[in-house]
Amino acid sequence: MTNLTNLPAWKALQAHHDAVKDVHLRDLFAGDATRGERLTAEGAGLYLDYSKHRVTDETLNLLLQLAQETGVAAKRDAMFGGEKINITEDRAVLHVALRAPRGATIMVDGKNVVPEVHEVLDRMAKFAEQVRGGQWLGYTGKPIRNIVNIGIGGSDLGPVMAYEALKHYSDRALTLRFVSNVDGTDIAEKTRDLDPEGTLFIISSKTFTTQETMTNAHSARTWLLNTLQDDAAVARHFVAVSTNAAEVQKFGIDTANMFGFWDWVGGRYSIDSAIGLSLMLAVGPDNFREMLAGFHDMDEHFRTAPPEQNLPLLMGLLGIWYNNFFGACSVAVLPYDQYLAYFSAYLQQLDMESNGKHVTLSGETVDYQTGPIIWGQPGTNGQHAFYQLIHQGTKLIPCDFIGFCQTLNPLPPHHDLLMANVFAQTEALAFGKTLEQVLAEGVDPALAPHRVFDGNRPTSTILADRLTPRTLGSLIALYEHKVFVQGAVWNINSFDQWGVELGKVLAKKIAGELESKGEPELKHDSSTNTLIRRYRERRDA
Repeated sequence: MTNLTNLPAWKALQAHHDAVKDVHLRDLFAGDATRGERLTAEGAGLYLDYSKHRVTDETLNLLLQLAQETGVAAKRDAMFGGEKINITEDRAVLHVALRAPRGATIMVDGKNVVPEVHEVLDRMAKFAEQVRGGQWLGYTGKPIRNIVNIGIGGSDLGPVMAYEALKHYSDRALTLRFVSNVDGTDIAEKTRDLDPEGTLFIISSKTFTTQETMTNAHSARTWLLNTLQDDAAVARHFVAVSTNAAEVQKFGIDTANMFGFWDWVGGRYSIDSAIGLSLMLAVGPDNFREMLAGFHDMDEHFRTAPPEQNLPLLMGLLGIWYNNFFGACSVAVLPYDQYLAYFSAYLQQLDMESNGKHVTLSGETVDYQTGPIIWGQPGTNGQHAFYQLIHQGTKLIPCDFIGFCQTLNPLPPHHDLLMANVFAQTEALAFGKTLEQVLAEGVDPALAPHRVFDGNRPTSTILADRLTPRTLGSLIALYEHKVFVQGAVWNINSFDQWGVELGKVLAKKIAGELESKGEPELKHDSSTNTLIRRYRERRDA
């Protein structure tokens, strides 16, 4: 493949950027009375307004041309077709199969994987109904009322985000907790007030060897047995989401209560697999399947919608416009719904673990920026924290605003006030306030520069009618496919994560040195050696 920066569309975008980089959104709107209606797209229950971006029709045409020249559509079709596009691990990338309807056909190595997906979903649903209905009893005969999911990364971020997002639909008789950090404080605090006789642990680890997860799992096992005093109790209070039957059985879990998934499911794309068991227990099988339907809605939109109306394609290309041509290093994701409190944190892994890469698919070092930094928190909290930087700082920070036309908790006037802030913030970021406007308000000229807002800060606004399980599925899939688009353009592998491996290997070695009874021979750099010695000395003081 021709180097990205040598493609005709890339060179045209560079020249175009030089011509339009100083054009203000005020002028773009003044010159086009229909801009706010025209630069929109809709699909899978989501409405995207991208009119407040620093783009012209020519910009959009050139970005779509870039997508053509980099083969985004062909790469998308290869993913949906089960081809092994994760070349460094020789794996297919088929999270789309996790939400394919029963009866669909998606082939991997000559085998239709959809029946296996639904077999696991059916087993999950049966188990969830037993627990929710009080038929699944703990070792002493008490029903399960507390559920603790133990995982890390995608085995934690997805379930906790989705549980918080869909809490309105959850069974409030169940207490859900999520443990991920290897810091003992996490599991100590999450279990402190729970009754072991009514607590179920879900251990989520594909290999059942993940260091943080298994450390927490063994601490949970000890916590349980301190009360129940019988190893046989483990089988009634632990289930596994894993593929390692031998290790699961060795732990004391009945493999009949092991829910599997496949090597073509990446951790950060796994919330709609068995990794979502805790969510299904909370909201029930029907709501879980509604969420899967929302995922599938967006999958089909991404697969079939024309480029100029394709939400993930447009969002991905707009991100490339700012990242690679304006030098914007980060994107703020700002959901105006308290239920989406963990959504930005979830997207951090989805985006940065996927596209935080420095070599192309062929192993050549890139000479352009790849994945941006993703951050944010729910509005209106963020307005009283970091919006100052977005409005008047020296950094260009594109923002995604997410809002809903209907609230799940109608308390007048809360929702109107919340949404007024969405619309006001995007208007203020786009148009700002000029020095002339400030002076016209009678502000002291010496203070006037402090009141000026340059504006011209780009935003997307994503609106949906209501935060339902189906809407959540569409929203997550929108960002999954946006990340795919950007990785496809950058010609990188969005589906491996070798960058997390080195630290894990070194941590395992250092853990042995920290736990050593004698004085270990340290062969690190002088800084690391000194830190290890100081820690051991102070720990044992």
